[in-house]
Amino acid sequence: MHLISIDSLSDEQVGILLDTADLFSKGERNTAPGKLAGRTVFNLFYENSTRTAMSFAMAAARLQAEVLTLSVEHSSVKKGETLEDTARTLNAMGPDALVLRHRENGAASAVAALVDCPVINAGDGTNEHPTQALLDALTLRQHFGRLEGLTVAICGDVRHSRVARSNAKLLPRLGAKVRLAGPPALLPDEESVASIDQAIAGADAVMMLRVQRERLDEDLGDAPGEFLARYGLTPERLATAAPHAVVLHPGPMNRGVEIADSVADDPQRSLVLKQVANGVAVRMACLDLLVNGAS
Repeated sequence: MHLISIDSLSDEQVGILLDTADLFSKGERNTAPGKLAGRTVFNLFYENSTRTAMSFAMAAARLQAEVLTLSVEHSSVKKGETLEDTARTLNAMGPDALVLRHRENGAASAVAALVDCPVINAGDGTNEHPTQALLDALTLRQHFGRLEGLTVAICGDVRHSRVARSNAKLLPRLGAKVRLAGPPALLPDEESVASIDQAIAGADAVMMLRVQRERLDEDLGDAPGEFLARYGLTPERLATAAPHAVVLHPGPMNRGVEIADSVADDPQRSLVLKQVANGVAVRMACLDLLVNGAS
């Protein structure tokens, strides 16, 4: 079994992952030590990462797996080795799981076809980031006690966001309604939300996405503060959401661009750091399920 997309998981498996991660996140890890003892997890990141890379490493370590991370900057990739040859080389070493982040859509699926161990997609281009969606769902479920009936506004650079794509698949399966919104140039062609203001109005949760300028063909040309005023999450805009609304962000945050400092750091409404903490728990659950199977 591989975790390439949210679609890789059945409803039963989603439930198992969320329930297991919930226990891990609450410190109820009495069965966690030793679950991956003697196993080896390879982390292979072709793109920069702080949260995802470190949380996968922490998750494997908490399960007592040996974690080996390949620094792509100092690997044979710099000598022209293809992703396929790298996958075959690593597979010959016999890892028990391989975690991959890559700039190309479909990279995780391509590697999964070449290796004998489970592959977890830690983000492939603009395609998907399934473990991020799972940790977002867990964070919302813990806060509200449910996902069914919630309205979640996902706003910003939706076009280039693998996070938005995975959340748009997972959250409706769990009974939540998703509203996607952003600047017209940063929305998929098939999306047509009138405005960010309409998406946020009355929402139970607002997830902001950073502008992925590294994926843009041309600069948006916004003056400092202009993007925030027109499309970002300001205190004034958040005030139109439900009174109990919470704020999420997959990170890294561009403060003063898609989100105001006061919103990002609001101790009552911001769940950003809770998302980070839950990332470890969710990735522990994913590694356990894929390597050991459901128990």
